[in-house]
Amino acid sequence: MTTLNDETIIVTGASKGLGRSMALALSDRGANVVLTARSEADLEAVADEAADETLVAPADVREADDVDRVVDATLERFGRVDTLINNAGVSGLSFGEERRSLVETDEEEWDTIMDVNVKGVSLFTKRVLEAMLGANQDSGNVVNVSSGLGRYAIPDAAAYITSKWGLEGFTQAVALEVEDEGINVNAIDPGGRVNTRIWEHLPDDEREEILQPDVMDDAAALLAAQGSDGVTGESMTAEEWEDRLA
Repeated sequence: MTTLNDETIIVTGASKGLGRSMALALSDRGANVVLTARSEADLEAVADEAADETLVAPADVREADDVDRVVDATLERFGRVDTLINNAGVSGLSFGEERRSLVETDEEEWDTIMDVNVKGVSLFTKRVLEAMLGANQDSGNVVNVSSGLGRYAIPDAAAYITSKWGLEGFTQAVALEVEDEGINVNAIDPGGRVNTRIWEHLPDDEREEILQPDVMDDAAALLAAQGSDGVTGESMTAEEWEDRLA
């Protein structure tokens, strides 16, 4: 099992689903995990299950002041940030049980998806990179949780798909900006449907057959363990990352 002793890792969207599972798995591997999402109560419940030290830091990824508070609290508590996992994301009504065409998608929904899935990632990444570069760290990792729909399209999910295609481009662009500083920036996706709230409308037996929330745990740990000579600017499924880095 990949060990991450004393590594400090921020996980956004850590209260449920994929984020919760990754946060707990990283804690099991010895990392100091900073748990952030909007619900403090849900985060506290995750912290109670964690194996190692955690910091509960409620925040809305869309708000720059919230992001600043999370990073400042992390630096005050642990002294540095080694890895950021940008997991927080929303699908909106344009994806899931009843997908909506662009014509049926209102401006508020479009803006929410873009603000969380793109702006939130940008805010957290910028602030964490500032901390990493300011501390002259010899390495660091940013891991963006993407989707297969960041590489291909389906009808009636334009807002979500646009946000994930944007995330893929963002990942490549920022990777090029910081590769000479020893910081790796990559994207990961589960590789298929995951048994989270997006698919809660499915029958129980069907939900048991799709991927489970722990699907990215091992790959996330491998990505967080990368040093300055690691892979950067790439986007793969969890299984592909495991094959590449294990």
